[in-house]
Amino acid sequence: MKRILYLITFTVLLGGQQLIAQIRGNNPINLNDPDEITYLAPKNYVIGAVRVSGTQYLDSDVLITISKLVVGQYLEVPSEATANVVKTLMSQNLFDDVQLYAERIEGDNIFLEIRVQERPRLTRIDINGLKKGETDEIRKRLNTNSGKIVNENLIKTTQATIQKFLREKSYLYPEIKISTEKDTAQANNEIVIVDVNKNKKIKVHQVHFDGQDAFSNKQLRKFLKGVKPRRWYRVFGPGKFKDDKYKEAKENLVAKMQDKGYRDAQILSDSVVRYDNNEVDVYLNLYEGPRYYVGNIEWSGNSKFSDSVLNIILGIEKGNIYSEEKLNTKLSGPTRNSDDISALYQNDGYLTFGIQPIIKKIYNDTIDIEIVVSEGKQFTINNVIVKGNDVTNDKVVLRSIYTKPGQKFSREMLMRSVREISQLGMFDEQKVNPVPTNLNYEEGTTDIEYTVAEKPSDQVELSGGYGAGQVIGTLGLTFNNFSTSNLFNRDAWKPLPRGDGQKLSVRGQTSGKRYQSYSFSFSEPWLGGKKPIYFGLSAYTSSSSYGGFNYYTGQQLVSDSELNRIWMTGVTATLGKRLQWPDNYFQVNTSLSFQRYKLQNYGNYFLFSDGTAYNINLTQEISRNSVDAPIYPTSGSHIRLTIQLTPPYSSWNNIDYATAADNVKYKWTEYHKWKFDSQWYTKIAGKLVLKTQAQFGYLGNYTDKTPTSTFERFKLGGDGMQGFDFLQGSEIIAMRGYANGTIIPESTGNGYANIAINSGSPIYAKYQMELRHPVMLNDQATVFVLAFAEAGNTWNKFSEVNPLKMRRSAGVGARIFLPIFGMLGIDYGHAFDPIPGLQSSQWKQNFTFSILQNMGGF
Repeated sequence: MKRILYLITFTVLLGGQQLIAQIRGNNPINLNDPDEITYLAPKNYVIGAVRVSGTQYLDSDVLITISKLVVGQYLEVPSEATANVVKTLMSQNLFDDVQLYAERIEGDNIFLEIRVQERPRLTRIDINGLKKGETDEIRKRLNTNSGKIVNENLIKTTQATIQKFLREKSYLYPEIKISTEKDTAQANNEIVIVDVNKNKKIKVHQVHFDGQDAFSNKQLRKFLKGVKPRRWYRVFGPGKFKDDKYKEAKENLVAKMQDKGYRDAQILSDSVVRYDNNEVDVYLNLYEGPRYYVGNIEWSGNSKFSDSVLNIILGIEKGNIYSEEKLNTKLSGPTRNSDDISALYQNDGYLTFGIQPIIKKIYNDTIDIEIVVSEGKQFTINNVIVKGNDVTNDKVVLRSIYTKPGQKFSREMLMRSVREISQLGMFDEQKVNPVPTNLNYEEGTTDIEYTVAEKPSDQVELSGGYGAGQVIGTLGLTFNNFSTSNLFNRDAWKPLPRGDGQKLSVRGQTSGKRYQSYSFSFSEPWLGGKKPIYFGLSAYTSSSSYGGFNYYTGQQLVSDSELNRIWMTGVTATLGKRLQWPDNYFQVNTSLSFQRYKLQNYGNYFLFSDGTAYNINLTQEISRNSVDAPIYPTSGSHIRLTIQLTPPYSSWNNIDYATAADNVKYKWTEYHKWKFDSQWYTKIAGKLVLKTQAQFGYLGNYTDKTPTSTFERFKLGGDGMQGFDFLQGSEIIAMRGYANGTIIPESTGNGYANIAINSGSPIYAKYQMELRHPVMLNDQATVFVLAFAEAGNTWNKFSEVNPLKMRRSAGVGARIFLPIFGMLGIDYGHAFDPIPGLQSSQWKQNFTFSILQNMGGF
């Protein structure tokens, strides 16, 4: 074959060396090999063809496009353009080697070949040294699907992702080693192996401040929330060092300094220095600047309200310390009492209201402010729309809403409506979202669209337990969105008709002949559908026995007439109404109840052991409930005052109670009963909430002729659940750390010998403080943990009452709300004050469990 010598020269920079290539004859010449090419006579050629060899996974056409070698275009060989082919392709991090060949030259046409050696593909990444959950989270972040290129970028990304994840968990100084090994099962594949040593979690040893003058180190550490140094007295800290918390802490520090008037305050520099294996020192170099004060305040753009009115609401005067945070809060809110300027306008219909403070002049240490008001137009509500209520009827939501068509727009009423929708218990309170839509600026109208998300609200209680030598089974069903209007609509039974916001509950509990209890209740919050008139109807029947049964087998050992037994039957009807005065958070309820107690050989529990007693009573309750959410309240209060009265039979029945037989003097139960219960919820920081509670109860008689009623007393202690209990006819008040009903008056005497401990006490008081923090808040489940301290006591008469002498307990617990089961709780409580005459095993109860407690803590 005839050899024709072609001389082509170009420059290739690879590894800092200049490569020269020469094409000879018709054989492929490596344009990267300086032994085969020369840099003497560069020449222009027309690219006749370009092909790529050596690819396994990559698209050849795409690589040719990246190389910028276009068929039909001129190419100087050698030149910077030919050198860039190799550099450009290598920069993609897809290849271990790239070479450019001239396969042949025909006249002015040159035919090129790009030979590549692809980098290995990823089979998987093996991570050693971490927990399974940590590994799964890192894999999720890496999104390491097989088939990726194993290159330096992959290695760096893997290391950076693991470092970031561990840093979020306070592992600031992990040791990460990454290596690769060939995958023998797949050609050109590799396994990336990551060995991780997390080392210890990092805490803060000391925080050092420099450059401050007006602020003490103690003040600055207080401002630096989330970054606290180690101290022996910090039971719950110090917290781990986390980058996000550190960033927030620095922002809060500067904001607090500026809030004190130092508007120029800033952090000049900061550093985190390793102190030892598990601690760091934080260094902050600060600049305070001068302290500023408020000068003249001017208003512009306001016509609805005068300058004097706006100044009163603003509450900032000339000479006050300048605080930008306070100024913005008073202008735009939100404030706790809605006493900001924006609320003033937006509660009066000015939906598009805007306000902007402008620093007009700064001289010496004084700042003059101009507040520019854009009042806009007064809007009225045209339509109210509800979306997302797939089960609940529109009327149930609309009747709870305070923003009615034809009314002026009001921000306060909008937020109140959100609260009322949440209180229904049928929607996820975290997802109730009101939005003004379809604004008509010419007519000044707007629609309000409420988007809600249904959540399961029906509940089932299915449980079994063993106690007092018997197995007790419980089945309870509660339908919180029942509909009587669809009772005769066959299509609505899924499995029961739903959508009207009514509540239907049935419950049964039994252990056979020894104990049986059945109850039913129904409530309609809007009787008639037009006004918020509450109607409730409930009924129950129960019977229980003690003695006369084999403790282990439950076999009855005596005849029915010889059993120690009590039968209880009752029915209650309630009417209630929402009040508009003093405000529309008030509710008044009136109930009429009838109870029948029949005792047979039932001694040691009540003031009589045989006979029938009747209890007809009228209950009047007034309450105010402003809590923001029924399951996890963060603000507001719930206060209730209840008065329960029976007729004063002794004033007209002419019975001599001193000599009358038991079945005569106890036939008609006579008493007056007073109860007060208040709860307050306060947000401490973030989602941390403080609940405080005070409860009082008093059971009295009208005259000295009758003893204090043996029924309707108070039993303090335990879990507060109204389940199976031999001690019937009393009101159970929970107090954790103590066993059920064991907190008795000192005047009662020692042990269980006295009747009063069994039937309860006529007077009680209880105080509670509880810190709550959520773990999960969504429509599937609500979970929060808590720490509590409680104090309570009972007394037999008013002369013994000492509200400062209490039995005390403290502990921790958790609550889980599942829509289908309701609220489930577990607490560990430690009681501090023993009960005289009882062994600690009798009056202590460290663990208490609760189920289906009323929402809001009641």
